[in-house]
Amino acid sequence: FSCEWATAHFRFRPPHSDLAYALEAGKGGTRAILVAVQAHIISYLLFTRETECTHLERLCRVGRWEQGQALATALAETLWAAGGGGRAVVCLVTAPITMVPHEGYRANSFTERIQLFEFSEKTAAQGFISDHINCFKGEGSHGVILFLYSLLFSRTLER
Repeated sequence: FSCEWATAHFRFRPPHSDLAYALEAGKGGTRAILVAVQAHIISYLLFTRETECTHLERLCRVGRWEQGQALATALAETLWAAGGGGRAVVCLVTAPITMVPHEGYRANSFTERIQLFEFSEKTAAQGFISDHINCFKGEGSHGVILFLYSLLFSRTLER
C-alpha cells in the first residue's frame, strides 16, 4: 500500500459543526471507499437515528459519539451487504508478532497481524465494530485498509 493508503482512516469533520456528518477525504484512491461509506452515514443520520431534529438539523447536530455510531452502522451495513446478507467479516490488527517471511513474500508488519472476526448476525457485527470503532477512525489505525480487507473477506475471495 502507498503512504496515502497506509495513513488513511475514517475521520469526521468537527462535531456539532455544519459538516459534522462529513468524512474528510484526502486525494487519491481511498476516496471511493470513503464516499461509499459516507452515503450510508448520511442515510443513517437522516432516516434511521431517533431524534427530534428536522432533516437538516439531524446532520449538523451530530456529536462525537453519534459520529462513531453512524460510522459503525455504515461499516456494518456495507460489510453485511458484501457478505450477501448472511455474514460479515471484520478485520482488526493484533499485537506485533515475530515472523520469518516465506520465500517470495515481503513482510510489511501490518498484513501479518490481521485477525478475522466472522459474524452471522448484522447486529452482532455492528456491536463489535462499535466497540472497536477507534480501530477504524484512529490516527495511524490503517482504518481504510482494514475496512477494505473486511470487505474482501466478507464477500469471499471466490465471489
